[in-house]
Amino acid sequence: MPRQGAAEGGGGPAGRLAARALTLGYDGRTVVEGLDLDLPDGAVTVVVGPNACGKSTLLRALGRLLRPRHGAVLLDGTDLARLPTRNIARSLGLLPQSPAAPEAITVADLVARGRQPHQRWWQQWSAEDERAVTDAMARTGVAGLADRPVDELSGGQRQRVWIAMALAQETELLLLDEPTTYLDIAHQVEVLDLVRQLNHDRGRTVVAVLHDLNQAARYADHLVAMKAGRVVAQGHPGEIVTAELVREVFGLASVVVPDPVTGSPLVVPGRPRLPRPAP
Repeated sequence: MPRQGAAEGGGGPAGRLAARALTLGYDGRTVVEGLDLDLPDGAVTVVVGPNACGKSTLLRALGRLLRPRHGAVLLDGTDLARLPTRNIARSLGLLPQSPAAPEAITVADLVARGRQPHQRWWQQWSAEDERAVTDAMARTGVAGLADRPVDELSGGQRQRVWIAMALAQETELLLLDEPTTYLDIAHQVEVLDLVRQLNHDRGRTVVAVLHDLNQAARYADHLVAMKAGRVVAQGHPGEIVTAELVREVFGLASVVVPDPVTGSPLVVPGRPRLPRPAP
């Protein structure tokens, strides 16, 4: 049975998005099996785990990019598979790993595509659309790139443009699969601060997949640790991140100490196997 936080079910109230008996896979391979999960509403949930543990597969299913073999993803209690695509797009924004932009599209045009779920045939563009796009580009620091083709940008710049598109969609639920990919440490912190600010200021429910356990512990209200397609532990980072959990999930010997800045758990790996070379 998965270890929980302080309260049954993960330490928080059930949210709008949940998984029930969820089994996922590709071709003949099962990646996630029989998974139950409630994502706390109005919180930042971060999913962590080793490579190939199923965390990105889970996020794809939560965003209806992957059809479950068994079980269901529920949005407000309704099976996601039964909902019209436009309705989902108004409630749930998704930034997948390594998205591909149409050739020669500009930054402004790509970010503007985030507004498509809000448009109608009789009203293709509005002042509200313009405000949402301008705000999203400003928040992600890409306003100065508005007229640049996306395929001419660096990897870090492209990632911020994709995040801007997801923000422009202005959904109450935001799913981010490795949002710090290609970013240097300064921009990683900037993006995660932005995610935290969106949650704090606008009440957005965020579910993100991250590789960096220390970043996850620092920014998450609710942490989900996965291994081999199952949830090993979930709850507040301060309650579940221990040396024992790190060993069980990642196979890493470590010491967990308070972060000197935030007080969140900070995982310090054990002694390296090889000594450092002399200076």
